[in-house]
Amino acid sequence: MLNSVYAVGGIVTAPHHLATDTGQLVLRSGGNAVEAMIAMAATIAVVYPHMNAIGGDSFWIVKPAGKNPIGIDACGAAASGATDDLYGQAGFAEIPNRGYLAANTVAGTLSGWQAALAIARTLGGSKSREDLLEAAIHYASAGYPTTGNQSRTTSDKLDELKGLPGFDESFLINGKPPAEGEIFKQPRLAETLRQLASDGFDSFYKGQLADAIVADLTRVGSPVSAGDLVRHRALEVSPLELDLSTGKVWNMPPPTQGLASLMILGLFDRLQVSEPEGFDHIHGLVECVKQAFLVRNSYVQDPKVMDVDPIDFLCAADLDARLANIDPEKALPWPARAAEGDTVWMGAIDNAGNAVSFIQSIYWEFGSGVVLEDTGILWQNRGSSFSLKNGDVNRLAPGRRPFHTLNPAMAELPDGKLLSYGTMGGEGQPQTQALIYTRHVNFNQSIQQAITAPRFLLGRTWGDTGTNLKLENRFDSTLIERLSAAGHDIEITDTFSQLMGHAGGVALSRNGMMEGGSDPRADGKASGL
Repeated sequence: MLNSVYAVGGIVTAPHHLATDTGQLVLRSGGNAVEAMIAMAATIAVVYPHMNAIGGDSFWIVKPAGKNPIGIDACGAAASGATDDLYGQAGFAEIPNRGYLAANTVAGTLSGWQAALAIARTLGGSKSREDLLEAAIHYASAGYPTTGNQSRTTSDKLDELKGLPGFDESFLINGKPPAEGEIFKQPRLAETLRQLASDGFDSFYKGQLADAIVADLTRVGSPVSAGDLVRHRALEVSPLELDLSTGKVWNMPPPTQGLASLMILGLFDRLQVSEPEGFDHIHGLVECVKQAFLVRNSYVQDPKVMDVDPIDFLCAADLDARLANIDPEKALPWPARAAEGDTVWMGAIDNAGNAVSFIQSIYWEFGSGVVLEDTGILWQNRGSSFSLKNGDVNRLAPGRRPFHTLNPAMAELPDGKLLSYGTMGGEGQPQTQALIYTRHVNFNQSIQQAITAPRFLLGRTWGDTGTNLKLENRFDSTLIERLSAAGHDIEITDTFSQLMGHAGGVALSRNGMMEGGSDPRADGKASGL
């Protein structure tokens, strides 16, 4: 089993080792945690292209040392042309998951980089955009060895992606998925990154690069227009927070499912479980997940159209009332609506104590599958999560932001320890966050041990359609039998199953010691100074 990484001068973690190396280099050369994360975000968008891209969205929690955390919501809204008539005239009763009509929202992640860069400057950062994008440009131009994850995902999803605009030219080599270890290049994306370094991150939304992006989008038939790009702004928001007996936890507000992540921890805190990995721990978490997801599925969407305040679900009275719905011995009948997702989570802490929890996504693997011809940008399909049915939560409307599974997490413990943690994996994100937090904080496991330990997934992710309770086969057989007897519909998965997503975490203790961990299910690592 991997061991946690310990450091005193800064620490980073990412699901691809080249992104980790990029962040470490920025810290080593005097950059702060926010600058390191911008550089990591650019690099991971190149070297893990099936999971995220600059044509996607992102969310940040930045905690300056000794200050309250700052949230950055870099989520793009539905295009002004994304109307019911557009889909009705095309013969769709639902928004398609792939293709140009799935590419129906603004890509917000570059606006998040811009907002983060402004915060970095207030923390004394002085790195230029050229410095921060240098590694990403290099890997896009010179290439990098294809990971097994990228190779397998390309093969697995080829039937639904092959032939989409720009996909074959961008993600196949000689008409076939790249083999593991084969050098993979993205020269058009390299040029786009050079232009972003030269002209600024906001050139994605206005100016020469934006004009090229709009021309590409128009050519493939996407409804996203120049006006949609110009109107987009990242939002600086206050993260949701919840006080537990074990510490204070933060997560992002709607349209993300950060509320669900906090509710799970708030409910579990009330169960007062004393032993890890047993029935009370795993059954308790699963039942907390169900209660939180019932709220999430009923209410969470663009906050502009929500008729409830998410904070109300985090008050003691509401959590106490929902706790009464949890049977300590029996499973609540399930399923409920599930969501897919392909994403990257990364964390960074610098030697001044500034911390970042960051997540960047294109929704499904390879997003819409549409790659823009001139700019080489893969566009997300986040807007395919919208509903075309009146009365549904997350109803499509021009200018409305879609529901997001993305939710970076952060916590501050009573002893002063600061913890930045998260995962990719759609429906599994709040569940894995809860496992990592409870294992590390409640039960004193190292970060790496908490990440490596077997995980569960209630619902689906990564294109899996099952809504049952999936357990990695490393769980104790006696526990599995008891969970089944309690009424859980169980499916056993492989060791280190890809269904469970890619998690990570970094922490800073009051004495200056830093700790980091990375998921053995991914291709990354944690690294410190």
